[in-house]
Order: sequence, then structure tokens, then C-alpha cells
Amino acid sequence: MSESILVIEDDSDIQELIVEFLGSKGYKIDSANDGVEGIQKFKEKEYDLIILDIMMPNLDGHSVCKMIRKNSNVPIIFLTALTDESDQIKGFDLECDDYITKPFSFKLLIKRVEAVLRRTSQTSSDCLIFEDLKLDLNTYTAQIKEETIELTLKEFNILKTLIEKYPQVVTRESLLDSIWGYDYYGDTRIVDAHIKNIRKK
Repeated sequence: MSESILVIEDDSDIQELIVEFLGSKGYKIDSANDGVEGIQKFKEKEYDLIILDIMMPNLDGHSVCKMIRKNSNVPIIFLTALTDESDQIKGFDLECDDYITKPFSFKLLIKRVEAVLRRTSQTSSDCLIFEDLKLDLNTYTAQIKEETIELTLKEFNILKTLIEKYPQVVTRESLLDSIWGYDYYGDTRIVDAHIKNIRKK
């Protein structure tokens, strides 16, 4: 499956070149002309990587990165004309995954994209991370800020489903179907009881 990438860049010439170049390498590309449009597209669809310009009208790249990091660990590569060390440090403080300064070569861009995607695919297959919560899919354990939380298998699977589906709304019925199975005929309030226990923990 080819990875999907969102390019948020206000310079239409640069944006077009990136879209064409990455598209020719087999990636599925969407683009946005500014930060506001970028956030909108990010909310509508799941991406494997975001390439983000910093200096943009309406909403700059740093603000976009902060907003995305509130609920997603999607890899972000900053693409910017800002070359000062302090600017790059700020980018990494905002938890970007890489930083490319303009002007850049497309050969370098593709190598950075491949490297970031390779790193994240190695970690994401074993863990799910949402803000301070980390689920280990191999050991079925949950951690909040390095503290292990004891969960039952049902509780773990409910959390896993909610994180995977975020920001979609997950109904009780769909949780019953996916976790308890279609043969469960009891009261849907059993889901509420489990959610209450999860919140308490």
C-alpha cells in the first residue's frame, strides 16, 4: 500500500513540484495552500506523513504542528527557508520528525521522506500512542507517562479501538460488534461500565 502524504505549502510553484515529484514515486499526495486548509484536510483523513512549511499566511507551520500534536503522532517534516539553529531547535521542540531547509534537492527530500516513514512504520506496528497514553500491542499493556496501567483484555481492546478510530465517534453498538462479537445480545450498558473502569484507571 502506498503511503499518503499531506503537503502544506503556500508557495504554489514549490507545492506543485513536491506533489508531482512524490506522486511520481508512488505516494498518494494531497496538498493545502495554507495552515488553515492544512488542518482541515488533516482532520478529514489519516495521513502517513505531513510535509509542512513554516512561514505561511493565516496560520504558520509552528501553530499547525502544535495543533496536530495535540491528538496525533503523524510524522511531520518541516520545510522552510528559516535556516537559523534556533529555528530548527524550535521545530524539534514542537516534536517534528525532520527539518529540511530551502532551497533543497528533490533527491534529499525523497531520502528524508523514506527515512522518516521507515522509522515510524517500525514503531507504529507494535505500539499505539495517543498523547500521554501508550498501548503495547504485543504485551497488551498500557502506559501513561511511563506508569503501567493494569487493564483487562476487553478494556485494552476498547481503548485500542477508540484510538484507532479517533477522531471518529465510536458507538456502543460498534464496540459490542468488534469486541464482544455479533453474538452478544445483552445490554449495551456493559460498554458504559467498561468505559467507567477505564476512566477510573
